Amino acid sequence: MTTTSDLHVVETRPLLPPALLHKELPIDVQSANTVASTRKNIQAILKGEDLRVLVIVGPCSVHDVDAAKDYARQLQLLRQRHAAYLEIVMRVYFEKPRTTVGWKGLINDPHLDGSYDINTGLRRARSLLLELAREGMPAATELLDPVVPQYIADLISWTAIGARTTESQTHREMASGLSMPIGYKNGTDGTAAIAINAMQAASRPHHFLGINGDGQASIVSTTGNPDGHLVLRGGKQGTNFHLEAVKEVARELSSVGLSDRVMVDCSHGNSQKDFRKQSEVLSVVANQVRQGSMNVMGVMLESHLVEGSQRLTKDLSELVYGQSITDACISMSTTERLLDELSDSVAQLRLIQNV
Repeated sequence: MTTTSDLHVVETRPLLPPALLHKELPIDVQSANTVASTRKNIQAILKGEDLRVLVIVGPCSVHDVDAAKDYARQLQLLRQRHAAYLEIVMRVYFEKPRTTVGWKGLINDPHLDGSYDINTGLRRARSLLLELAREGMPAATELLDPVVPQYIADLISWTAIGARTTESQTHREMASGLSMPIGYKNGTDGTAAIAINAMQAASRPHHFLGINGDGQASIVSTTGNPDGHLVLRGGKQGTNFHLEAVKEVARELSSVGLSDRVMVDCSHGNSQKDFRKQSEVLSVVANQVRQGSMNVMGVMLESHLVEGSQRLTKDLSELVYGQSITDACISMSTTERLLDELSDSVAQLRLIQNV
């Protein structure tokens, strides 16, 4: 008989059940408190009840767990320094959407060698998130594969739905059941309509196919996630971080009954893919905050220990420690300067408002 299935499948390997990984690496009281309190703070910022600015900052992607821990230790000092004015959350991205092909992230290929040891990738990801949370460092990530949240979502304080997946029904359904606030990026063309549609869709109940804690195929029913917001990341039509662009999208959001408070991604289209221009974007946004704009509730920065980026080579010993292997990042020293600037802008606004 003619074979009609799996014509392009060469192998299937068992995936460990989420419940098993949670048993191996259980969330503890300190970690749970870090996650829960940060989610609550972000929700308050979204509603304008907390006048601080949310900052999602960290490597474009995590490829070296030790370097990520070093980065977190340094960022923790900045988080403590600016706690009165900024809610700093570390960007801890394990999945990378690719326009064509390329390294897909630590979960997919943790050994950086094309072996795709996903079970090990999931263990490394959860272990890192757990250690960060225990040390009081909240984490943000982009959830790409709809199976992954079962393994790590309990340790995530903020999630992004990326420009390439915001239009996806699968990701809107997934977002409707997530437990943390979610930022929806505008489409790669730079327009906000797709993200606005996603925010509306994900705020409503859904029923879809997924897996449960035991790894069994399941019908998932959700309540909808009310804590969504727009992330302006620029696009093919140009940047969208300037005051006029922010006001325009705020009007679009208000017209459909959504929160008009947005986050500005200082990288990607807004930096025109030049990591150095993140500083320029941040300065413009900080000035908007200083001038009293209530439409900007957060910013995103791609930052690592060493600025720039490098190619992933077969000889991993050649890699520069603490430098991105995906998008180029600003250095930690530049990050410190920019966070000082943003914190100062919030402080000046508070002084004017006598808050």
